[in-house]
Order: sequence, then C-alpha cells, then structure tokens
Amino acid sequence: MTSAPGSREATAARPRVVILGGGFGGLYAAKGLGRAAVDVTLIDRRNHHVFQPLLYQVATAALTAPDIAAPIRHELRRQKNTTVLLAEAVAVDPARRRVRLADGDEIAYDTLIVATGATHAYFGHDEWEPLAPGLKTIEDALVLRSRMLLAFEAAEREHDAERRGALLTFVIVGGGPTGVELAGAIREIAQRTMTGDFRHFDPRVTRVILVDAGDRVLPAFPEDLSRRTQQMLEARGVEVRTNALVTAIDDKGVVAGGKRIDAGTVFWAAGVKPSPLGRTLGAPLDRAGRVLVEPDLTVPGHPEIFVVGDLAAMRSNDDWVPGVAQGAIQSGRYAARAVLDRLAGLTPAPFRYKDLGILATIGRTAAVAVVGRRHFAGFFAWVLWLTIHILWLIGFRNRLVVLVDWAWAYLTFHGNARVILTNPETVVATPAPEREPALRG
Repeated sequence: MTSAPGSREATAARPRVVILGGGFGGLYAAKGLGRAAVDVTLIDRRNHHVFQPLLYQVATAALTAPDIAAPIRHELRRQKNTTVLLAEAVAVDPARRRVRLADGDEIAYDTLIVATGATHAYFGHDEWEPLAPGLKTIEDALVLRSRMLLAFEAAEREHDAERRGALLTFVIVGGGPTGVELAGAIREIAQRTMTGDFRHFDPRVTRVILVDAGDRVLPAFPEDLSRRTQQMLEARGVEVRTNALVTAIDDKGVVAGGKRIDAGTVFWAAGVKPSPLGRTLGAPLDRAGRVLVEPDLTVPGHPEIFVVGDLAAMRSNDDWVPGVAQGAIQSGRYAARAVLDRLAGLTPAPFRYKDLGILATIGRTAAVAVVGRRHFAGFFAWVLWLTIHILWLIGFRNRLVVLVDWAWAYLTFHGNARVILTNPETVVATPAPEREPALRG
C-alpha cells in the first residue's frame, strides 16, 4: 500500500485530497484546490481532459482530437500541491480510506472526490456495442469517424445499387443532443462537404435516420423547441422517427418501431450509465445507478467522500441537477470550496445549481437554446452555441484553433479532419471492463 504521492515527508501533516477522474468535475475540483494547504492527487486512466460537448465534431471530421483535448498535467502544471497519476481506479474502501488501482496499488486519502462520470448504456443489450458504438471518449470519436468515412469509401466501390443504398444509410439511435448533433452533422457532410469527391455516386443521396423510443427529440428541452428541432432536421434531409423503440441491431441494420432499416452504419446515442466505481462506495444508488448524495454532495455516513458530476444524483432547489457539463463543473467547484470551508472550520452550505441554460446544434446556422425563460431557435441560437462553446474550451490554443477551423468551414463548407486513422474492424469503441469491486485486506 502506498500513500498519495503528494503526501511526502515535508508535507506529512497536510490533508490528502484524492480526486478520481479528470473530466469537468475532477478538473475543476483540482483547480479549486490549487492554492489550498493540502496535497492533491488527481487520478485518471487517460492523460487528457476532453471537452465532451464537441466530441461529435471530431466524430464527424469537423475538428481534430487535439482541438478539444488538453493534457491534464499541463493544465495543472502551476499547482505545486498537485500530483497527476495516469492510472485506473477500480474500487474504493471507505472504511480504510483507500483507493484501489487496477495494478493492485492503493492510494490513501483524507478527503476523496469521485468524478468518474458515465459511459454508454445499452439497456441490457451490451452485445449491440460493437455494432453501434457510442460517443464518450476521443477513441470513440475516432472509431465513429472511421466508420462514417469508410462507409463512403465502400459505396464508391459498390456496383449494386441496393447494397450501395444500404452503405449510404446511417441510423442514429437516440434523439438527445448527441444524436441530434450527429444526425445533422452527417447529413451536412453528405450534402455539402463531400460533393464532388466521388465519381461513382452522389453523396447527397445519403440517408440519415434518427430514431428514438420517445415521442419527441430533445426531451429535456421545451416542447416548442423539440418541434422546431425536428423541423430543422427534416429540412436538412434527416428522417426523424419517434416512438420507434430499437429491438434488434445486427451488422446489416436495425429494427426500430417494428420496422426493419437496412443500414451500413449505426451509431448509439440513446443513454448512459454511471461509472461502476459508484457501487464500491457503500452508498445508496438511484434506479440508474447514480450515487444518492447528501445536500453537500457527500456520501451518507462518509462526509469525507464527495461525489460530483454524472456519477452523482444531485438535488438543488427541490429539483434534480441535469447530467450536463455545467452540472459537473459547478459540483466540482463546490466540492473544492467545501474542502476549503472545512479547513477553515466552517460548515459548507448545501450545493446550489445555477441553471445557465441548455443548447443543442442541428447544423450550420441552426440551433436551439433555452436561457432562463427565453427560448431561441435558428441563427441566433447557433451564434450563442458557438460563443459559449468557444469560451468554455480548455486552453487558449484550443479556442483559437477551433475558432479558425469553424470560420474556414463556414466560408468553404469543408472540414479539415477527414482522415481515417483507425480500422473499425479491429478498433472497437468500448469502455474499460468493469472490475471486481471488492477490496481485500
């Protein structure tokens, strides 16, 4: 067993704060503790933070992976009290205040902030994952991009019209923001970006079908914006099928709403499940598997453990906090402030979520937004979406590069990332396997 690397002899008396996860919640918690009299250790199984709201743009060849990612060590390089470890946490022993790593090592903590997020949920059909990959990581995005581009390449070589039609049919399962954004982007690529690139077919005949089991797309948005979103999608040539529960997926297509759809490519955007690490905390879980936290985001019976972001079932102002980036950012910042309050001998006030609005983009000059009680759709919402995403990107370099790429794409209709980097036959977008949560000794 080892102690947290930040707790060296010179700082042996300083509290040890361990943060699991380098996403929005974990990174903002670490930044909030940068000047605190504590030793911080941030653990993540990847060396980079990803701006997840723009992952779909990597998947659809509008941006490159480094444009929306930043090395965690670089982001925290000025924090002398912070150590970053590339490792995978697989379990927590609250009684002993230890975190078990995949290699068998253990890290001790005085305060633990768990921000390990969520992954894809296939609702009991995990066998669909290789056939319909989801989008949560850079690796996922590269696999989706390769499958999309290779579908067009295969269509160029296909002489049978029926088979070519299937190759040029994309099914997106799930009508939330990710599904809507993927559907709109793929249709735009086929309609605008790839025109003239192929000799044996016209990319504009590509079919993009968005299916959802619910009665409308963007169910988290007001109904008027859901209707407007469907209208904008359909105006761009996307086929929207609601009340269409997916009951089967194979290598030739899907069955949705009782109807067979022959499709060469299927992408999954229908749901998420919390990180399995939450089950090792000994805390009550909701039906989705999220940790039911106290008003101060701690685990019942363990005030030294905070759970933030998508892994936490958080309430604020008598309502559930949505699983969006702002929820993770605000809860991560809150956990850091709560640690500082305790160091000062204060009792942290309950967590309060500030709703800054929700946005989703459909494509070029088209988006929807809710800001307070006001609803926006169309060009203004799109400009608002662009502005907010630029501002919240990590790092000046990323903001500048993305701004230039978007400006170029707006003027020319051409993205700069249509490069096939992975072979989807051998690289499958799957999360790390769930490990045995029990700790020994």
